Amino acid sequence: MYWFLKCWRLYAVFKGRANRSEFWIFVLFEVVIGFLLAYLAFTMGDVVSPLLFSYLFAGFQLISLLPMLAVSARRLHDTGRSGWWWLVNLVPLVGFIIFLVFCIEKSQPMANQYGAVPSSTE
Repeated sequence: MYWFLKCWRLYAVFKGRANRSEFWIFVLFEVVIGFLLAYLAFTMGDVVSPLLFSYLFAGFQLISLLPMLAVSARRLHDTGRSGWWWLVNLVPLVGFIIFLVFCIEKSQPMANQYGAVPSSTE
C-alpha cells in the first residue's frame, strides 16, 4: 500500500527514479481496482446501470493517467532511459512488449543522470 500511495503523492513528478516495487505495486493496484469496477458492473447490472460503472471506470482511468505516466517515466529513468521511451507504447503490441521489458529490467546499481538509486524501503 505504501508504494501505491507514494505514486499518488508524486502524481506529477517526472524527475527522479522509481524502483521495480514502486512501479509494479502501483500497476497491480490499478489493475485490481479496474477488475473490481468491471466485476461490479457485471454483477450489479440488474440493480444499477452498467453505464454507471463504465463512467466510474473511465473516470478512474482518467484520474490515474497522470500518476501512471509519472511512475512510468521514473521507472524508465531507473533503468537509465529517458521518460520519452514511454512513447514506444504507441507502436501496437511490439511497443508494449518493449516497454514491459524495460520495466522488468533491474535498476542501475549506481546513481545515474536521473538521480540516486531509490531506496527499496523508504
